[in-house]
Parts: sequence; C-alpha cells; structure tokens
Amino acid sequence: MVTPALFKKFPNPEKMSQASQAEMEEALKSINFFRNKAKSLISMSSKLHRDHSGEVPRELEQLTALAGVGRKTANVVLGNAFNIPSGVVVDTHVARLSQRFGWTKHKQPERIEVELQKLIDKEDWILISHLLIFHGRKVCSARKPLCASCFLVDQCPKKGVQ
Repeated sequence: MVTPALFKKFPNPEKMSQASQAEMEEALKSINFFRNKAKSLISMSSKLHRDHSGEVPRELEQLTALAGVGRKTANVVLGNAFNIPSGVVVDTHVARLSQRFGWTKHKQPERIEVELQKLIDKEDWILISHLLIFHGRKVCSARKPLCASCFLVDQCPKKGVQ
C-alpha cells in the first residue's frame, strides 16, 4: 500500500539513496518497523546505485549483501522478479506446514530450506512456497486447521495438530 507513493517520490535507487531519514520515515510511517526499514532502504538504494548501476542483482549472495535483505527476501526477489529458483522461501506458514507434513523436524528457516530443497525438484521451488503459504493461510492455519475440508487430509500426518 505504501509503494505507489514511495516509488512516485523516489522512482529509482539514486533518488531513494538521496532521501533523508526523516523523508523516508514519513513515507513508511504506516508500516511496522518503519524507522529501521527507512534506514535499510536508504542504505540498500545507495549500494544498488553505487555498486550495481541501479540494477537489482540476480545472485543470492549479492542480494543478501544489501541492507535489510535476508535469504527469504532474496529468494522471493529472485523467484518472483527473475524466475530464478535460488531456494525455497520459508516463512512461518511454510515452516509450520513442513513440520506438520513430516518433511522436517527443524525449526530454523535455513535448515528447513535445506531439507525442502532435498525433497522438492528445483523447478518447483518457486511454486511450492506460494502453494504452502496459500494453504497455510486458507486451510491449515496455526490455531484452527480445517482438516475436515482439506484435500490432503488422507495423506497428512498432522504432526502437532491437536
């Protein structure tokens, strides 16, 4: 919701890198952690402008070297913007369902990602995250999974479901 106005005011990394902390905070004030995100955006934009000619890198290591970008964000950018399957995006939904399905016992996203990459063909890494996130939001929620209406009910071990 904030991006249309943000990108109108700062249409490229060069302009964004020139923003003051106060300007960026004002543009982001309606979202959580807006002060930290403002600082990261200014820093990231500066590095994009200075080191990458204003272009978003297409390599995981270069993306994670940018301020505010971790593995999850880098995998989302590479998968959704460039169709590059660099890893499986592990958010809370993916982590929970991977545990419920018995695909992993790990709790750390990085370790879950490694486990999922062994189980899932690389060509499906981008799609599986979207499918699991959607399923975790709409059917297999944390508090009240809708097992009775789930198409996976016969195959799901329901680990951790009360």
